[in-house]
Amino acid sequence: MITRFAPSPTGHLHKGHAWSALTAYEKALNENGKFLLRIEDIDFNRCSRGDTAQILEDLAWLGIEWDKPVRIQSEHLADYTAATKSLQDQGLLYPCFCTRKDIQREIEAAGHAPHGGDGPLYPGTCRRLSEDERRARIASGKPYALRLDLSKALEIIGSRLTWQDSIHGEQIARPEEFGDAVIVRKDIGTSYHLAVVVDDGLQGVTDIVRGVDLFESTHLHRVLQQLLDLPAPVYHHHKLLTDDKGRRLAKRDKSITLKRLKGSGVSAAELKKELGFGV
Repeated sequence: MITRFAPSPTGHLHKGHAWSALTAYEKALNENGKFLLRIEDIDFNRCSRGDTAQILEDLAWLGIEWDKPVRIQSEHLADYTAATKSLQDQGLLYPCFCTRKDIQREIEAAGHAPHGGDGPLYPGTCRRLSEDERRARIASGKPYALRLDLSKALEIIGSRLTWQDSIHGEQIARPEEFGDAVIVRKDIGTSYHLAVVVDDGLQGVTDIVRGVDLFESTHLHRVLQQLLDLPAPVYHHHKLLTDDKGRRLAKRDKSITLKRLKGSGVSAAELKKELGFGV
C-alpha cells in the first residue's frame, strides 16, 4: 500500500489538513506500506517556498514521517508535458481561446447552461472552430488552454468506468459532469486534474486519501487514468472537519493553523487525541 498527502503551499495547514495527513499516514502504517509527501505548487502565482517549509515543519511536529524525496510538482513539468502529448496524439485535446467573459456571454445568449462538478459546463465554442481558424489564432499569439474533447475520449474508452471507494463503495464514473474540462491551463502548462493523475501514477500510489470535497473530481480523473494507461487506485474520500459554526475548515476562511496551535501551547499529542489519533 502506498498513500500520499499532497497539499498546496498557498497558506498554512489547519486541523483539516492534519486529519487528512494522519488518516493517510496511519492507513499506510497499518498495512506496512509507504506514505509519500507531495507538494502541489504548480499554481505559481499563489504558492510560496515559505509555505512549503511550514508544511514540512507542521507534519514533522505531528510525528509524521514520509519517504524521500518529496515530489515537488514544479520540478516535474516535463512529466505533464509528456502526458499532454499523449492525449494530443490521440486527438483528444483542442485549443480553447475563450476567456471567462466569453464563456459567460455565450451561456447568457443561449439562455441556459447545463451544470456539473465545476459549475456551468463549457458550451463548446472552440471545439467548433476549424483547424485553419485554430492555427491562425495560435499564430497570432492569442493565449489558449487545452480542453479534453470528452465525446471523443469516451468513444476511445468504449466501456463504463468505475472506481472503488473504501467509504462510499463502488462508484460509476460520470465524466459528463465536467464536460470538456480544461486539461492544460493557459498560465501554468498543466492543470490540477492532469498533474495529480500523472503524479499518482508515476509514484505508484495505490490508495488515495483525500477530502470528500474532491469526490466529484474522481469522475474526470478516472477518464484521464484510462486514456493515459494508468492504474485506478482505491479512493478514501473522508469527511471534512468543520468549525463551531458548521463551516468546513478552509484556508480562505482563515481557519486556525497548526502553527498557531503549536504557538499557543497545544501539543501534537493533544491535537492528535482531539482528532482521534494516537489514543
